[in-house]
Amino acid sequence: MRKRVALVTGVLGGLGKAIAAELSKNGVRVIITDLPGEDLNKTSSDLGLVAIGADLGRESSVSSLMENLRLEVDSIDVLVSAAGGVCGQTGKPITEVSEHDWREIFAANLDSVFFLARHMGPMMAANGWGRIVTISSGAGLRPSLTGIQAYTAAKHGLIGLTKQLSSEFARYGVTVNSIAPGLVLSNPMTQRQWDGYGPKGQKNLLERIHTRRLGTPADIASAVAFLTSDAASWITGQVLAVDGGTS
Repeated sequence: MRKRVALVTGVLGGLGKAIAAELSKNGVRVIITDLPGEDLNKTSSDLGLVAIGADLGRESSVSSLMENLRLEVDSIDVLVSAAGGVCGQTGKPITEVSEHDWREIFAANLDSVFFLARHMGPMMAANGWGRIVTISSGAGLRPSLTGIQAYTAAKHGLIGLTKQLSSEFARYGVTVNSIAPGLVLSNPMTQRQWDGYGPKGQKNLLERIHTRRLGTPADIASAVAFLTSDAASWITGQVLAVDGGTS
C-alpha cells in the first residue's frame, strides 16, 4: 500500500514545521512549502523532507507549485494549510490601514487556501479520499488580540471557506476542517505579541485559559494528525478550537 502524501504549507512559522514533523513520524510522505529562500532550505534539511518554494498568495505561483509537485508524486492526499499570520503588521486604527496592508494579509491567510483547494480538492475527490485542514485562529471566532482588522476578517473568511469546501467535497470522501489555535509561542512574532502584554496582561490572559498555560506547536500538530487520519472520516465542516479552553 502506498504511503499517503501530504503537502504542509507555512513551515517557517513554527506550527507548520511541527505539523510536518508529526505527520512524517506517523508514516505520511510529507512535502513542505513556504516562501523560497535559505530559511526554507534549512527547514527542509532539518526535517529531512522535500521542500518546494512558492508564494501561495499568487495563483501563478500555486500553479507552478502544482507542476513541481507532479515531478515528485502522482497526487496529494492531505493538504494542511498553516501559511498565514500577520505579515509583520501590528494593530492600528482602521484609518491608518493601507490597501496594501489589507490585501497582503488576505493573500497570505485566505487567497492561498482558495488557490490550493481549487487545484487539490478535485484531485482528492477523483481519488475518493482526502483531507484538508486549514489553520485559522481564535481570531476567526472573535476579535483578535492583535487588533489587526485584516487578520480577524481573513480568519473569519477562512472558517467560512472551510465550511463551504466541506459542503462541496465531503460527499466524495474529502473532509475539510479547521483548527483554531489559541496563543502559541511558535515564532518571533507571537513571542513579541506575548512580551508586549507585560506581566499583568500575561497573567490576565492566562487566567482566561482553563488549562492556565499557553499552547505549543505539538498541541496543534497532534490535532492535525487526528483530523487527517481515517479515524476522523465522519468529521467535516468543523472548527476545532485548540486553545486550552479559552473563556
